[in-house]
Amino acid sequence: MSRGTLAFVGGGEFSPGCDFDAALLAECGASEVVVLPTATAYENPARLRARAEEWFAALGVGCRWLDVYRRVDADDAAAAAAVADAELVYLTGGSPLHARSTLLRTAVWAAVTEASARGATVAGAGAGGNVLCDHMVDVRGGAFTIGLGLTDELAMISRADTLSAERISRTVQLAPPRLLVAAVEERSALICWPDGSWEAVGEVVLYRGGARVGLADLAS
Repeated sequence: MSRGTLAFVGGGEFSPGCDFDAALLAECGASEVVVLPTATAYENPARLRARAEEWFAALGVGCRWLDVYRRVDADDAAAAAAVADAELVYLTGGSPLHARSTLLRTAVWAAVTEASARGATVAGAGAGGNVLCDHMVDVRGGAFTIGLGLTDELAMISRADTLSAERISRTVQLAPPRLLVAAVEERSALICWPDGSWEAVGEVVLYRGGARVGLADLAS
């Protein structure tokens, strides 16, 4: 099945060090980034919005911020249309559980999946990356729950540099035997390009079956 680029950003989005955003923009040719801040609903989204607008302006593109914080917002036709037309959709960090409960089975989420299927780039930072996965890491204890399922290829441990080795090990040991688990630090990213190749930018550690593996294990 065809699909656009998927980018799993560890966190710290829209800040110095996230140089991979320029590569994402160059690959998809977007002149505007559509930002879904749903996970950030309770974490001062106005401050993150200002940072995002400044960040993308410096990269020479626009930033369209969609105020999708509640389920009624996620079923708004205008918001869904903006996502459907996007060349790059960026989900922010915050609460993956709130993002999942807000977006699940809504017009906006349907637009995300349709945009990805037609070749748009979808990036998720922190919680935004967690929730893209079918197997979503529950930030409350490191076990697994159900995400939004844009991909079943891996699960992501976001903000890995803020977690103890014991916490990461718990998630790795609880993972299904064949599931790839990516521990991604802030301002780092694991990217799957449209041709199926994978690239790790910054600090990314991969695990399968309780052991560390290499990037080649992600080859499709």
